[in-house]
Amino acid sequence: MKLLSIAPLLAACALAGFAAEPTFPGLDKVLTPAEWKRAGLDRLTPDELGVIDAALIRHVAQVIVKITTPPPVTPEPGTTAQENAVARSRFWDRFGFGKAEGTGWRDLPPMKAKVTGWQGANRFSLDTGQVWEGVEPIPYEILGATVTIEARPLGAFALKLNEDSLAVRVRRVK
Repeated sequence: MKLLSIAPLLAACALAGFAAEPTFPGLDKVLTPAEWKRAGLDRLTPDELGVIDAALIRHVAQVIVKITTPPPVTPEPGTTAQENAVARSRFWDRFGFGKAEGTGWRDLPPMKAKVTGWQGANRFSLDTGQVWEGVEPIPYEILGATVTIEARPLGAFALKLNEDSLAVRVRRVK
């Protein structure tokens, strides 16, 4: 019964130990001597400890698989699961840039749009219906102005008021 009450602690210790080392070192290496005795593990046989170690290893492996596996893709009506997955993987399409196959961020044309309103301290809407937010404070007045949003490396975007203005990092909200 005591062992079940400390199961979350044991799982956390196992996860930390599993992530740091290529193989799980065992509970006797993960727990301090005081924790070992307090959990009552000193009364278990080596075989019983091996069963617990194996269960922790199995659990951590399942957690890692669950974390690293993308969620299943359910097809939209009229498409197959594979077509839907390809459509969802097109990062640039979600931002209105329409990335063509084989192009990089440098090849994408900048998007020009008029700012139609503010939605909070650092969030603004465009005449295209998109809503963007500054990752950093926007240092100039953009309401009513035509701005340029350019693609940057690693899926980032930058807002410019004109060619001479500083670029401000932004992200699309809607």
